[in-house]
Amino acid sequence: MATSLRAGLFYFLLVFAIGFALGAIRVTLVIPRLGDTNAVLIELPVMLALSWIACAWLVRRCAVPPRVAERLAMGGFAFALLMVGELAVSVLGLGRTVAQHLAAYQTTGARLGLAAQLVFALFPLIQRVVARRRTTGASPRPRPR
Repeated sequence: MATSLRAGLFYFLLVFAIGFALGAIRVTLVIPRLGDTNAVLIELPVMLALSWIACAWLVRRCAVPPRVAERLAMGGFAFALLMVGELAVSVLGLGRTVAQHLAAYQTTGARLGLAAQLVFALFPLIQRVVARRRTTGASPRPRPR
């Protein structure tokens, strides 16, 4: 489990750094021209693709076991750190209160972002399923007929 948590920490750090850079571009250049929701819709596929690549690299690099619990631990820990990191940036960097930070989740853009973050958390497990399908040539569980 320690391997999965370490991988989750690195997964968070890498994706948070990427998200911070893309977020700065989104806020300063894209939102003023296209609005919040459109800016998020443009950013999400890029973030998810880069998250997928980062996850796959870290699963290999850290040798995260393919067990479901290990993959969920990696993604869940990274997600928890991501939520804390976002709260810290919001409160410490932007001067918002915790209540203001949570209220921001009422916007469409923030909800889309949260949905993408949940997908980010599931990537280690999804990659396990994809890897098993590639090696066996079939789905992980045969469907009953």
